[in-house]
Amino acid sequence: MTIQVVNTQPAERADLGDLVKPDRALTTLYTDAEIFKLEIEKIFSKTWVWVGHVSEVAKAGDFKMSKVGLEPVIVVRDRKGEVNVLINRCRHRAATVCEVHKGKTNSFVCPYHGWSYALDGSLRGVPYEGGYDESLEKKELGLKKLRTEQYQGLIFATLDNSIEPLDTFLGGAKKWIDLFMKQSAGYPLQALGEHKFTFPGNWKIQLENTTDAYHFPLVHKTFLNATDDETEELFDIMNKGGWVEDLGNGHSVMIMMPELVDLEEGLDAPIPDKFAALAEDLRAEGHSDQEVRKIVRAVGGTGFNLNLFPNLGLSAAFFRVLQPLSVTETEVRHVALGMEGGPQAANRARLRIHEFFQGPMGFGSPDDAEVWDRVQHGANGGKDLWIMLNRSLANEEVTPEGHLKGDVSSEAGMRAAYRQWKKMMEA
Repeated sequence: MTIQVVNTQPAERADLGDLVKPDRALTTLYTDAEIFKLEIEKIFSKTWVWVGHVSEVAKAGDFKMSKVGLEPVIVVRDRKGEVNVLINRCRHRAATVCEVHKGKTNSFVCPYHGWSYALDGSLRGVPYEGGYDESLEKKELGLKKLRTEQYQGLIFATLDNSIEPLDTFLGGAKKWIDLFMKQSAGYPLQALGEHKFTFPGNWKIQLENTTDAYHFPLVHKTFLNATDDETEELFDIMNKGGWVEDLGNGHSVMIMMPELVDLEEGLDAPIPDKFAALAEDLRAEGHSDQEVRKIVRAVGGTGFNLNLFPNLGLSAAFFRVLQPLSVTETEVRHVALGMEGGPQAANRARLRIHEFFQGPMGFGSPDDAEVWDRVQHGANGGKDLWIMLNRSLANEEVTPEGHLKGDVSSEAGMRAAYRQWKKMMEA
């Protein structure tokens, strides 16, 4: 008897692997709506997605809205102190139960028929419940609760209960998250506010940018011209011996200023002139010389950008969050960070630095957004042409941890992201 093996794999899945090569990706990845639908299904619905920071939901009843893929969720701390991530959808007729970006509440109430839910998502009340003839299984009709885990105050959620623990997923990125958190100078890290905007382009264009040093001297020339001489020298990142490292699972890190990787080292270095006034204010408040140096050093942020696949960048001194909206539209949020309970002067300095580069009238993000827009526009021409990802590929090294590593202008971070993209899209 002859057994015939039939390949039941959908054609579109078989073709996905051809779109990404070790050194390039096809422009179709930016423009194809069907590919975008598969990305939501096979990436954002099948991995850990960052939804918030614990400081944004510090007390019982604190909540914020977020998304996992395209699914609207509420991140909320309940009365037991647990952080829950709930699908923002009434179990009765699907209306959202929250339309406020953030706030404080005792419950969530559907505006359509008044079904009310507790902070843990359980169904608390149903108007005119007698109309269900005692057939309503209230315990089964709470808001859908997602699997939620945290690392260093970063809150992640997933729609897939079968995937690996968050600790495993983060893997080699945990070391860099730990280093990033040192910019709070021993105080709890706190989200101080955010700038939010959309750009008419695919989400992967922004994903590529966070660990791309190659563009910095050109795109951010205005920033370099507008800043002081000390800062201009600090951001001479192409000549400081930095590197880009693939951390596994799509994560990557770009070290721009090796001297600022660990903010608790080198505290005996001279305090930069631009922070001299801040240092004096801190001393006047009674901080010791060591505390002053630690706080001042933290105010400037870390010397690296960390990409956590698929939607979070820990970028020097702020969170960069990307939210895909459609194949040609992406929302970006830049979250300013500070020191909870720390010196007000230090937090003010952090905010001014954030505004100078990330703000809507800043000297950094508007230029980035313009370039992302141009990439999407250009992607509509020559769709059979490739996006090149081969910079410094020939010079890659393997670290003792087994990670691929290239020079600071390497496109190793993009290659890392697209390897994970290909792995998940072909699964």
